[in-house]
Amino acid sequence: MRQLLTPALLWFSVVGCGLMAGVYFAFSTFVMTSLARLGPAGATMMNAFTADIGASLFMPVFMLTTLTSTALAVMAVMRWGQSGSVAMLVGGILYVSGMFLVTMIFNQPLNEALAAADPASPQGAALWARYVSGWSFWNHVRTIASTGSFVMFAVALIQRAAL
Repeated sequence: MRQLLTPALLWFSVVGCGLMAGVYFAFSTFVMTSLARLGPAGATMMNAFTADIGASLFMPVFMLTTLTSTALAVMAVMRWGQSGSVAMLVGGILYVSGMFLVTMIFNQPLNEALAAADPASPQGAALWARYVSGWSFWNHVRTIASTGSFVMFAVALIQRAAL
């Protein structure tokens, strides 16, 4: 059973990190640009996205991938020196710090501030302009972290399979 746990966690994390990287990549490369161009309507649309995300399949993948990435980092430390342990540790740290913590510390508070504002007001318009640049920067960080984690977990799978 224990021999199946690590590969299962790695495969889930590879898929989860890949899915998250894809979502964040889309927002970084065109979604935020399009929303910014819409002005207050873009802010309203972003609020709709953040309101709906909690009831979507995004949240289980977001949370479970964070948990599996954390577990893989802990397992890597406990099995230090074994094939794939360095890649597992780097992947776990990248994902938890660069995706999960960045989301909780930066993106989520920005979402909450935007939701509390009236997009049609002058204050709401000013907030939206700041939001787009700040949120997008941190989303780029999440994109890079999720992609890097995807690569590291894939490397760990390859290294473990080479045994």
